[in-house]
Amino acid sequence: MAGIMPVMSLPANLDQLSADELRQLVIRQAGLLAESDRELNWRQGKIDKLTHELAMHKRWRFGVKTEQWPLEQRQLFEETIDADLGAMEEELAQLSPAPAKAKGQAKRQPLPANLPRTDIHHEPETTVCPCGCTMKRIGEDVAEKLDYTPGTFSVERHVRGKWVCGQCETLIQAPVPAHVIDKGIPTSGLLSQVLIAKYLDHLPLYRQEAMFGRAGLAIPQSTLTQWVGKCGVALQPLVDALKDEMLGHRVLHADETPVAMLDPGAGKTHRAYLWSYSIGAFEPTKAVIYDFAESRAGKHAREFLGDWRGTLVCDDYSGYKALIADGVTEAGCMAHARRKFFDLHANNQSQIAQQALAYIQKLYQVEREAAELSSDERRRIRQEQARPILDELHDWLTRHRLLVPNGSSTAKAIDYSLKRWTALAHYVDDGQVPIDNNWIENRIRPIATGRKNWLFAGSLRAGKRAAAIMSLIQSAKLNGHDPFLYLKDILARLPTQPNSRIGELLPHCWLPNTSL
Repeated sequence: MAGIMPVMSLPANLDQLSADELRQLVIRQAGLLAESDRELNWRQGKIDKLTHELAMHKRWRFGVKTEQWPLEQRQLFEETIDADLGAMEEELAQLSPAPAKAKGQAKRQPLPANLPRTDIHHEPETTVCPCGCTMKRIGEDVAEKLDYTPGTFSVERHVRGKWVCGQCETLIQAPVPAHVIDKGIPTSGLLSQVLIAKYLDHLPLYRQEAMFGRAGLAIPQSTLTQWVGKCGVALQPLVDALKDEMLGHRVLHADETPVAMLDPGAGKTHRAYLWSYSIGAFEPTKAVIYDFAESRAGKHAREFLGDWRGTLVCDDYSGYKALIADGVTEAGCMAHARRKFFDLHANNQSQIAQQALAYIQKLYQVEREAAELSSDERRRIRQEQARPILDELHDWLTRHRLLVPNGSSTAKAIDYSLKRWTALAHYVDDGQVPIDNNWIENRIRPIATGRKNWLFAGSLRAGKRAAAIMSLIQSAKLNGHDPFLYLKDILARLPTQPNSRIGELLPHCWLPNTSL
C-alpha cells in the first residue's frame, strides 16, 4: 500500500533561484500539500467509517443473544460476522501507514509432523559479495505453509538460506515470498479450496471444519472465517476491474433474485436482492458480475451501471424504467412472453395460447439457424425470416385481444406482449442482441442452489463479499477454467501483481502460471 504522499524535496540551490522560480516552487509545493491533505482526509474518513462498522459488528458478534436460534442458523451467523471482522481488520491494516505491532499474539502451533512435506528453496540471485568475495551459507529460515488438495493435507517448507561474506561480514537472504495472508499458514491452494467449497459447492465453514478434521487436521471455523474475510478484500480489485471491462461493452443482460439477509439487532431476516449482470450472449468476452443490495429498488441498477448507455436485455421490472428513460436502450425477453402463454395453455388448454406458442416457436427456430453466424449475417437472417413472423404475430395478437374479456388470463398474457412489443422486437434490428434473457437467468440459477444452504446472508458486507467471489468463480467457469485452479493461481499472483497489469488475471484473459 502506498504511504502518505511525501512533500516535494527542496532544491539544493534554493538561494540561487530567481523570484519567478521561487514563486513556481511555492505553487508546486502548495499543490503537493493540498493533495497530501486530501489523501489524509480521505484515509481518515475511511478509517473512521471502518472503525465504526467494526465496533458495530463486534456488538453484534458478542452482544446479540443467539441462544434461542437454531444451531445451524447460529453457526452461519457467527461465521458471517467473524469473516466481516477479518475483512475490516484487513482493510484497516491496509490504510495504516505502518503495520501495527501484535500484542500478546499466541505462538502458532507447529503443523503436524506426519504431514508430507515439500521443500521450496529461496536463495539470493547471487552469492558474490559487493566486495568481490564469495559468500558462505551459514544457515536458513524455514516457514511452513499448509496446503490442501481434495482429501489430503501437505506442507510447503519455504527455506530461505542465510549467506555471509567472510571478509566484510555482509549478510544477505532472499526476501520472504509475498502471500495474500501475510504471515499466515495457508497456501493459495488451501484458500482456493475454502472459497470454492463455500461459494461454489455451498458448504458453510462449520461443515468445512468437520471435513478438514476427517482429512487429518481440524482448522477452527474462526480461522477459516478470517481467511475468507481477508481473501474477499484481496480479490475485490479484480472484481472492480472485471466490472470496468463489462461496462465497456454495448450489450448487457440484467436480472435479480431475492436472498434473505439477517438483521442481527432484530434477530430476523428481511428480503435483500442479488442483482446479476453479464456481457451480451453473442460477445466473445464471457463475464458475469453479481451485485448484492439491500433491496430491489431501481437505484441499485443505476448505481451499478453509472454512465453506461448501451442496450440492456431485461424483464419488465419497473426498477429498470429509470435507466430506459435516461438513455439506455431496452431489449425485452421473448422467453418471458412465451412463459405467459405456456402457463395459460398448461392450465386451461387455451387454443389462443397454443397458437401464440406456435408463432414464438418459429422465431426460436430462426435463432437456432442464426446462432453461429456473424452479427451482420444474424441481423440479415432475422430481417428476412423473423421480421415477417413478428409482424404476423403482432397483428394476430391485436385482433384476438379484441375478442377476449378484460381481466381474463388470456387478456393478461396478450397485454404483456403488446405492451412490451417494441422491446421484444428490438433484437431483430441488432445482430448482437439475443432474443431473450435466458443467458443471465442461467447464470443466476446457481444462486437458487446456494440459498438452500446459506439460509441467509449474515450482513450487507457478507452479501457483497459473496457476490464478488461468486462473480470470479462463475466467470471462470464461463471461460472454461477450473475455478479451483483459477483462484489458486490468482491468489498466488495478486500480492505481487502491479495494478497496471491486473487485467491479466481476469477470467477471460487468464493464462495459468506454469512456474507455480
